[in-house]
Amino acid sequence: MPGVSGREEKVREKIIYMLEKNNFGEKQKNLPALSVDKIGNLIGKVPSRNNPESSKNVIVMAHMDEIGFYITSLRDDGKLEVRNVGGIIEDAIQGSFVEVVTGNGIVDGVIGTVPPHLKSDGVVFEKVVDVGARSKQELIDVGVSVMDYVVFKKHFSILNKEFLALRSLDDRFGCYTLIESCKDISPNSNLVFSWTVQEEVGLRGAKALLNHFATFERVDFDLAIAVDSFACCSKQNKHIELGKGPVIRAYDNSSISAPDVVKFILKLAEREGIPVQLGTTGGGNDASVFVEYGVPMVALSVPIRYLHSQVEMLNIKDLLNLIKLLRLFLESF
Repeated sequence: MPGVSGREEKVREKIIYMLEKNNFGEKQKNLPALSVDKIGNLIGKVPSRNNPESSKNVIVMAHMDEIGFYITSLRDDGKLEVRNVGGIIEDAIQGSFVEVVTGNGIVDGVIGTVPPHLKSDGVVFEKVVDVGARSKQELIDVGVSVMDYVVFKKHFSILNKEFLALRSLDDRFGCYTLIESCKDISPNSNLVFSWTVQEEVGLRGAKALLNHFATFERVDFDLAIAVDSFACCSKQNKHIELGKGPVIRAYDNSSISAPDVVKFILKLAEREGIPVQLGTTGGGNDASVFVEYGVPMVALSVPIRYLHSQVEMLNIKDLLNLIKLLRLFLESF
């Protein structure tokens, strides 16, 4: 599903459908109570199996948005000027297939490149989207407008029967993890599951969530959990490997996971025979904003190779183990 930061509605609709229906299209039982806030965060609440009034409160988040582009101008030659949304890898965008998401549907396009044959002519790369239109009027005729958005077209491959390569695993694997973790769960704490917006442009959805729960619902959270990508594998985390289990993202550019919670998870994983890795990486995560209000946090991940590219890669066993670990944790904590 396409869903650049600020335009996550298609992703949210899909998640709601996956929560409400099982694999046979039948209505699910024991659904979390769902709501959508003013900026588009999807929120699901599951009360503790114990006395909710005396139980801890935990919020679990994964972001729905992906990196991409907004259209800023329709050119007279039929090309689309665009502006980056999130951490685009500039070196990786030339020669890419893209989708232009309009009010009327999806229009296929490409971001071109300069052939080696023409570089001696001084031709330089332009970061524009080509949908095959020859004029501004043709763009209007196919329904393209300024502030429509563009995402990389999603192709996927299963590699060596165990790796999934796909654009926007960041953080759709996290969205899927939350979907699977909240189904028929019997938690020890009161849980809030949230599929957040605008993470890639400054954790804005998580900040709005914190503001809402602190101001209007007076919820004092005991723990905030982010399920988000772990960029590997480089000098700072070369011991992390795909296929060796989910990762506790102990430290990144925005936060430090609570040591006592990390120890709790490690003991739980050891007891249940779930492989877990512990590492540091760059970037930020939604749970970090809660720390400023005195809420401990932890970030859970799977290692992802080639993060923010069109070929993000994870190991499917790591994802299944993450879902198992998160469910066990929420039923125990």
